[in-house]
Amino acid sequence: MRYLCIYLLICVFSMGCNPKKVETSAIGKSGRYLPELTPNNYNVAFLIMNGTYNTEFTAPFDIFQHTRFRKGIKAMNTFTVANSLDPITTFEGVRILPDFDYTRDSIPNIDILVVPSAEHHLDSDLKDSLLLNFVRKIDKNALFMTSHCDGAFVLAAAGILDSVTSTTFPGDIELYRKTFPHIKVEDSILFVHDHKYITSAGGAKSFEAALYLCELLYGKEIAMSIAKGLVIDWDVTKVPHLILQ
Repeated sequence: MRYLCIYLLICVFSMGCNPKKVETSAIGKSGRYLPELTPNNYNVAFLIMNGTYNTEFTAPFDIFQHTRFRKGIKAMNTFTVANSLDPITTFEGVRILPDFDYTRDSIPNIDILVVPSAEHHLDSDLKDSLLLNFVRKIDKNALFMTSHCDGAFVLAAAGILDSVTSTTFPGDIELYRKTFPHIKVEDSILFVHDHKYITSAGGAKSFEAALYLCELLYGKEIAMSIAKGLVIDWDVTKVPHLILQ
């Protein structure tokens, strides 16, 4: 009994009765683990929220993440950012843990921002000042700002597409024009590249817009290699698009 009492006292004073999670990659004492960010790679952030559509998120993520398996190039670090660290639920019901909370975390420098389409990109998201201010902030230094499907509405609402031509989901082109009558809108194509802005029609064509950016950065051979690895028949000349850079 005496030894048991001594043991309990040691536990109380040391606070060591329960095993602790190793936090070598955690932020502070939160227990969070950061994604692997290789120095000198491009940092590619995916802006996600409840209602994000799976394809517009996972298609470019697949393409960009596969650059890490190609030698001799400046590959891409891929990670997610959201307005919370709580799990976000996509429109289709997949739950994703964000890597960073852009409202409070110190976020790595973002070279490429990807804005997938989300359920409320046509209404309430366009009034979210924190969201729009984050987009504007990243736009100041990013090498590329990209959107898929109705993600273009967010970029347009942030005011960063005012001087360029863009596109969006084919079924929302007229709404896009009506909502932002001052911007140049292109239809009947699958993606537009104007200066550092790449906007795509979304859906399965999100793969192709992402492959185009890879071909732009790494050349045709690397883009073809990535496409082959994902069983995609890639030929940018067969994809209706507009380049105005």
